[in-house]
Amino acid sequence: MNEQIVARHWLALIAPKAAPAVATSTVLILARIWNANGAEHSVGNAVLMTALSLAAAAAGACASVGRAGDPVIAGTAFAASGGLALAGVAGYADGLPLPLLLWVLATAVAYGLAARYWRTDRRERVAFDRHVSDRREERAHIERVETIRGSTQIEVARSGAAYAEQLAQALISRAALPGFDPAALERAGLPELPAHHRDT
Repeated sequence: MNEQIVARHWLALIAPKAAPAVATSTVLILARIWNANGAEHSVGNAVLMTALSLAAAAAGACASVGRAGDPVIAGTAFAASGGLALAGVAGYADGLPLPLLLWVLATAVAYGLAARYWRTDRRERVAFDRHVSDRREERAHIERVETIRGSTQIEVARSGAAYAEQLAQALISRAALPGFDPAALERAGLPELPAHHRDT
C-alpha cells in the first residue's frame, strides 16, 4: 500500500507551541500602549477592566457548571478573564515590573493549561495512527492470503488441464496401436472411451 507523505512546514509545527506566549505578549503590549495613552491611574478604566474580567470569569464558571458544560467555552471565557485582568493591571500600573511579573505568570499558566491539551491530542493522534497501522496490516495480510489462494487455484486448474490433456493424448495414442482392446480397459475400471475411438 502506498502512503502519502506530507511534510509540514516548520512554522506549522512551531505555531501551536508559540501561541500562548504570543497571546500574552500581545495583551501586554496593547495594555502598555493603552497605559501610555492615558489609562495610568484612571479609575474609570480600572473599574471597566475589573468588571469585564469578572464578567468573563462568571461566564466561564456558568459554562463549566452543569451536566452539559462545554469545556471549550469555559476555557475561552477564563482565558478572556485572565487576559482582561492582565490588561487592566498593565494599563493601570505605573512601572513595568508588575505588568512583566503578571505576564510571566499568565504565560506560565497558559503553557500549563495548553500542555494538558497537547498531551491529550498527542495520545489521541498516536492511538489513531496505531489503529490505522493495524487496519493497514490487516488489509495487507488479507490481500496476501487472497493472492496466494488465487495463485494456488490457478496452478491447480492449470495442472488439472495439463493432466487431462496428457491423458487424452495417451488414450488417443494407445487407441492407434494395433491390437488395442477398449473392452479390456473398461473391465479394468478405466473410463469408457468415446464412441469414435471404439470405431477405429
